[in-house]
Amino acid sequence: MAKCPKCGMEVSTPRKTWKMAGRPDKSGKRTELTIGLFDCCGTFRSVLSKRKI
Repeated sequence: MAKCPKCGMEVSTPRKTWKMAGRPDKSGKRTELTIGLFDCCGTFRSVLSKRKI
């Protein structure tokens, strides 16, 4: 679930999802982000989950 930044409506299903590795923190571990592309008043991205890898 993601909230539309323009109208505030909750959008449940993303049109597309992908994973991205973030920058390493001080201990050297990276954060894997799962990002979704949603459609409502326009197209917007939202982070669906974060985990350390």
